[in-house]
Amino acid sequence: MDLQHIFGTPTPIIGVVHLLPLPTSPRWGGSLRAVIERAEREATALATGGVDGLIVENFFDAPFTKERVDPAVVSAMSLIVQNLQTLVTLPIGINVLRNDAHSALAIATCTNAQFIRVNVLSGVMATDQGVIEGCAHTLLRYRRELGSEVKIFADVLVKHARPLGSPNLTAAVQDTIERGLADGIILSGWATGSPPSQEDLELAQTAAQGTPVLIGSGATPENIGTLMQAANGVIVASSLKRHGQRDQPIDPNRVSQFVEAARRGTPPSVRPATIPTVKLPLA
Repeated sequence: MDLQHIFGTPTPIIGVVHLLPLPTSPRWGGSLRAVIERAEREATALATGGVDGLIVENFFDAPFTKERVDPAVVSAMSLIVQNLQTLVTLPIGINVLRNDAHSALAIATCTNAQFIRVNVLSGVMATDQGVIEGCAHTLLRYRRELGSEVKIFADVLVKHARPLGSPNLTAAVQDTIERGLADGIILSGWATGSPPSQEDLELAQTAAQGTPVLIGSGATPENIGTLMQAANGVIVASSLKRHGQRDQPIDPNRVSQFVEAARRGTPPSVRPATIPTVKLPLA
């Protein structure tokens, strides 16, 4: 997969839009308009701060279902993504937690989004939602049935989970790419806000043999320069929030600081050109 083709850079910074609780969530607030307006502010702050892409997640719907979400969630996320596409020109991805890859692919395909994130594409993981089995067999067939070109970024040994059995990282990466047909690999620490180790990123890069490897959690302005030496991109959320707290809104200043730190750690030859990413109203 060519990250340059999707994001305009071979080393993308992908900012996360954490959606407020959606319909049927235990903490649903009753106003989809409020959810949309918050998402629009977050996307605008990320875009003006210089990220190369967005990924939209139903992050505040916890506790999550381990497989299919309610149709109301799919409808709400589709509407939100369409709204964001009127505001920003960035490529957009979808993650439907905990592991509803089919809904994510459906949303992405119907809204012309570019990629999805799948927590468990291959293997079997024990999680707080129960045992989650990989969905590659049905997901890849569904993508073919839809005639979709949406790319699949797959976590390997995903955070907030433990594998059943003892696969090593190299084998897990190879299986996810060769048998799960992932277009890109995501490597995280053990939990939200925890970074992967430099050693694990290097092992994943070697095992991936050219398939992109992205950092999936724990990136900060302090560590991103080092982490990016062994990765092809980063998905970042918590450290861009006000005070670095995941329940707070995006802080535009923290976005700019993170992007600047990440660019300093990227060779000049692969830095993207600075282009406007927010759609301004016509005069």
